[in-house]
Amino acid sequence: MPNLPPALETLLAHRSIRRFTEAPVPDEHVRLAVAAGQQASTSSNVQAYSMLRVRNQATLEKLVELTGGQTKVARCGAFFVVSGDTRRHRLLAARAGVPYRTRLEGFLVSTIDASLFAQNLCVAFESLGYGICYVGGLRNDLASIRELLRVPEGVYPLFGLCVGVPDEDPAPRPRLAPDAVLHEDLYPDDAVLLAEADAYDDRMRSWYAERGLETTWSQRIEKQFSEVHRTDVAEFYRAQGAELD
Repeated sequence: MPNLPPALETLLAHRSIRRFTEAPVPDEHVRLAVAAGQQASTSSNVQAYSMLRVRNQATLEKLVELTGGQTKVARCGAFFVVSGDTRRHRLLAARAGVPYRTRLEGFLVSTIDASLFAQNLCVAFESLGYGICYVGGLRNDLASIRELLRVPEGVYPLFGLCVGVPDEDPAPRPRLAPDAVLHEDLYPDDAVLLAEADAYDDRMRSWYAERGLETTWSQRIEKQFSEVHRTDVAEFYRAQGAELD
């Protein structure tokens, strides 16, 4: 599609980068990307998120261990921890002498707000020529993350984020067809969803084969969700003050 607006070109060219040069990300680029992130939609303007930049090398090396050996955490130009953050709201309520009352909805708002902020932020970084990679492995051991980063009550670490100058040039990974996620009027029946998954498998099979993998997307999904992962996450977030009911 020729003559796309630059924003669409950036979005459609996204790929996760896992190898970075040693070039740092300048503070002015970080602040610019953060400002762009803050322009993301936020529920009732509560802005229930925050982001921590980790610079200390010893801390970064510890984070490599805690994220399952992801060395890019300590080798990228900048590493961040994105959190749903209700701390500010709790402090304002306490100062005013009013209760801070929220249930699952409050936790959902913070995680949604943080995710919208992060995606705007990433598009901004990519527009500046950087590569990014979300790091869900941050949730492997949240109790240790809390201790290492001194995370206070009301703050919910969600994922890490690597940013830097790419030292690789991978092709964007194919996604499900747009018609597989865009429905009209009514949700499609199971047969339609399975047929769309099969069609995607046909496309992904060659993509995996080029990388030496004999598998399909469906097989990877079957494995991913037949096992329980990170069983202590709910307990951790409750200990941080989240109400999950």
